[in-house]
Amino acid sequence: MKQEHLTHAHAGHDGLAGPAHHEHGHAAEEHGHHVPSQRPPDHLAGRHDHHAGHDHHGHGGGHDKHAGHDPEQFRRKFWLSVALTVPVVLTSHMVMDWFGYSLDFPGLNWVGPVLGSAVFLYGGWPFLVGGVREVRDRAPGMMLLISMAITVAYVASLATSLGAFDLDFWWELAALVTIMLLGHWQEMKAIGQAQGALAALAALLPDDAERVDDEGGLRRVPVAELRVGDVVLVRSGGRVPADGRIVDGAAELDESMITGESRPVPRAVGDRVVAGTVATDSALRVRVEAVGEDTALAGIGRLVAQAQASSGRAQVLADRFAALLFYLATAAALVTFVAWWAAGDLDAAVVRTVTVLVIACPHALGLAIPLVIALSTAVSAKAGILVKDRLALERMRSVDAVLFDKTGTLTRGAHTVTATAATNGFAEDDALRVAGAVEADSEHPLARALVKVARDRGLRSVARDFRSLTGRGVQASVDGATWAVGGPALLRELDVAVPDELSGVTRDWSARGAAVLHLVRLSEAGRPTAVAAFALEDEVRPEAREAIAELRQQGVRKLVMITGDARPVAEAVAADLGFRPGVDEVFAEVLPADKDRAVADLQARGLTVAMVGDGVNDAPALARADVGLAIGAGTDVAIESAGVILASSDPRGVTGVIRLSRASYRKMIQNLAWAAGYNVVAIPLAAGALAWAGVALSPAVGAVLMSASTIVVALNAQLLRRVRLSPGSR
Repeated sequence: MKQEHLTHAHAGHDGLAGPAHHEHGHAAEEHGHHVPSQRPPDHLAGRHDHHAGHDHHGHGGGHDKHAGHDPEQFRRKFWLSVALTVPVVLTSHMVMDWFGYSLDFPGLNWVGPVLGSAVFLYGGWPFLVGGVREVRDRAPGMMLLISMAITVAYVASLATSLGAFDLDFWWELAALVTIMLLGHWQEMKAIGQAQGALAALAALLPDDAERVDDEGGLRRVPVAELRVGDVVLVRSGGRVPADGRIVDGAAELDESMITGESRPVPRAVGDRVVAGTVATDSALRVRVEAVGEDTALAGIGRLVAQAQASSGRAQVLADRFAALLFYLATAAALVTFVAWWAAGDLDAAVVRTVTVLVIACPHALGLAIPLVIALSTAVSAKAGILVKDRLALERMRSVDAVLFDKTGTLTRGAHTVTATAATNGFAEDDALRVAGAVEADSEHPLARALVKVARDRGLRSVARDFRSLTGRGVQASVDGATWAVGGPALLRELDVAVPDELSGVTRDWSARGAAVLHLVRLSEAGRPTAVAAFALEDEVRPEAREAIAELRQQGVRKLVMITGDARPVAEAVAADLGFRPGVDEVFAEVLPADKDRAVADLQARGLTVAMVGDGVNDAPALARADVGLAIGAGTDVAIESAGVILASSDPRGVTGVIRLSRASYRKMIQNLAWAAGYNVVAIPLAAGALAWAGVALSPAVGAVLMSASTIVVALNAQLLRRVRLSPGSR
């Protein structure tokens, strides 16, 4: 394994762990120091009912020309237009000839003009208004093409009624507008469903909260009336109404809607809780620390809205093509009209021109990217992946190297007992029980780790006469004997005899970078003797090994770990994780301020680098990397240096980001290819290029094909919902 040194041997450590925490001498010398025992969308701003009528205005990306369009509006217009169109179609002489029936009643010839005009003015109004807006904004596009098509069809229908053309066109006009309404309704519906992440976030907030008054009574109030400092009761099974800290009670909280982790998390007095999470098994009292716009949920809502409104490179390409398509379609329509008119068929010129304008409408092209963006944002938010920078997410699909900060990312960031050895007939459990009792009153991190492991195993005893041996360890009486716990400094100070079977084991532990503590039996009659030893290390997360293996399966060329720890510690962790010698790399003894140099070094070799860190100590490195991922951020969405935020501390979330990036890119390219290919084939057909072979499309058929192409794009994008992003999923 290639070792890189960015600083000298005394470079320090990376925050939670460093050489001083692992090197056996320093650990013991420190062991004796004892201490007595933050604008969301309106509907996330604290009023749950703000989202009730949300109509998903705008689509983000390049699809905002439909801003203000409500699916419900198009639904109503569609069904009323259907009711008006049916009589127009049934009274059409062309349709009667096709199906061999006849109708004859007074006013028959007025059904088409009257009801057709109603369909044009009522059903076509959104398109006409949109077309005028595009002209005013000097941004011609889809709405202008549709409005031109239905206007030409309407004028041709009027002219036919006045005898200018030999066309039966009113039914074509009515069917055209109705089909366009159907396509647009389904498009708005798909976008609305994709953008449902915002509504889903809003729905996490309860409508009311139970506020505890000064006398201890309860009063139900709207969530919007909560203020910082209020105490609220969260019943078992209830949702936390605002961010705060627990002041009474303990419960398992379901935080899956925030972090994507399915397992409930234990929370007790003093722990922070987040609005929208659920107390699954017990009641809590929470003192409110943030409400409305300042809650974590509101911050997540801002990120989701920002991500859905952002544009990537694929969106820029689609926007340019859509703008170009307007001019190509207009030119094709003019050429088509002139060509058929020159051929002496004015009726065909009108029909072919309208069909070209209809079939070339870039509905599918306009939907291709925004729908993917909206869906990917919604899916990722549910999995605890918050995208701040669309370009960063797009780059993630082609990352060559993933650089992990070790402490707290690949390891738990806290020491635990990883090995125990006992001698002189002393059982390991007894040794851990006694050591845990001796250390019970100590606040040193290594002592707390030893006590926690003993208590977790149910090994408890009571210690008396606790005394701190400053700089060396602690001493206390347990089971009538006097004991001391400490490291090398304690052994030297008390001239402790260490049996050979212990010294050999502890030498190996120290060599791999573990902190070593000894349990020493003190005796007035003889020399103190070490009866047991404990290795304490920053434990590697089991899921980190899975993350490394899966990243390798995903084709990441190089896996890199960076740490402030000493080289032996870093080597031991890398070997435990399965790093490949000669391929993967370790940067050891690196100061936090110098971590960005490691990123620059990898980039200088031509690698696209993703940096995974905590977003605080690693801010410069996250900012320099091609993709910065802040892991374990929980609900802290104010991390400016990261392009992607992983709410969970599980490093397997990185593999989910890669899956999301690749799946989103595939869907974008597939949709763009379909939309572009559809127009390449459909426009010549609409213009009548194959009319000589009897293949000609009517405007109504053109509208059906155009709407069908939009539905294909929408359905393809919906497949993103099948991508598994949660940690551990494939």
